[in-house]
Amino acid sequence: MKLLITTCVVCLIIVLIGAIRCFADANVPALKDALAKAFLIGVAVNDDVVSGNDSQTTAIVEKQFNSITPENVMKWQFIHPEPNKYNFEPADRFVAFGEKNKMFIVGHTLIWQNQIPGWAFRDDSNNLLGRDAMLARMKDHIFTVMGRYKGRVNGWDVVNEALNDAGPLHKSKWVETVGPDFVQKAFEYAHEADPNAELYYNDFSLDKPAKREACVRLVKDLKDKGLRIDGVGIQGHWALSYPSRKDIEQFINAFAALGVKVMVTELDIDVLPSATQYMGADINVRFELQERLNPYVNGLPDEVQKKLADRYAEIFAVLLEHKDTVSRVTLWGVYDKTSWLNNWPIRGRTSYPLLFDRNYQPKPAFDAVVKTAQGSE
Repeated sequence: MKLLITTCVVCLIIVLIGAIRCFADANVPALKDALAKAFLIGVAVNDDVVSGNDSQTTAIVEKQFNSITPENVMKWQFIHPEPNKYNFEPADRFVAFGEKNKMFIVGHTLIWQNQIPGWAFRDDSNNLLGRDAMLARMKDHIFTVMGRYKGRVNGWDVVNEALNDAGPLHKSKWVETVGPDFVQKAFEYAHEADPNAELYYNDFSLDKPAKREACVRLVKDLKDKGLRIDGVGIQGHWALSYPSRKDIEQFINAFAALGVKVMVTELDIDVLPSATQYMGADINVRFELQERLNPYVNGLPDEVQKKLADRYAEIFAVLLEHKDTVSRVTLWGVYDKTSWLNNWPIRGRTSYPLLFDRNYQPKPAFDAVVKTAQGSE
């Protein structure tokens, strides 16, 4: 009898918690509504989200966002893992999810020097391909991927991270095989593959003068050659003190002057100490680094939570001031637990860069974004 009563009490508590959470969720405003008069608000999603395996995250995405970008499933490594073999199932689910929810769908990414298998640059004898053969392979990949989703994916990150921080092109396999005009050829093929899709260049650190100026030259060159480029996305992998408001505005103004759309494509705010010098390490086996590099294992202190909220408010205030130029802002992940920053630049840290916490609940940073948006109307 006591067991039965205890079981019933536990069940009642679970039901009440669920009811309270549902009530709370029902009263959480939607970012897409708060920002409806400004720009699209997007999010990067994984296959668990679009398949419904992570149902709580799926519900957040459906309510909060009106644009989606795939974290990985459209990168060459995953969608084209072997010669003459494409793995479209995860990408199909991603596109279908966006269509079902009437979202602006972004394809990410067609041409990048990372997350691409080595065979892509080599022939059957493992020799590096020449220019013509590599261009044929590039065209085949772009036409096959874009062709499958023609008229369904609204915009594509055609080329990702081609520039180094000093400005010139990375010495990548694309440059080695095709030459420095590989960016031009990628945009040419992408427009041929789907003339109605928007085409973007995407990169990080475009707030830094040398790289920003190099990207401006790149966009001008594409336009001078009569090629289509609709927008430039800056990967907003930022921190509490970087970049400055002035740097963000200079990026926006530089590309607005070129007549292209401006997007923040991968926004998250790192609150943890810099750890780039330990890149690749596993913090779990480096005990002496735990306290210094992973200080918030048991939760984010209130004072840091406030700093994060203030930082998000500052960034969105800048973006809202330029809403005539900024067309989309995309968060790189839905909630803290699944953020890539838990494992970059070192593995095993507890990171807090997004608007929803590890329990799927909106953070003070979420409230700050909503309040900033409402105050800008």
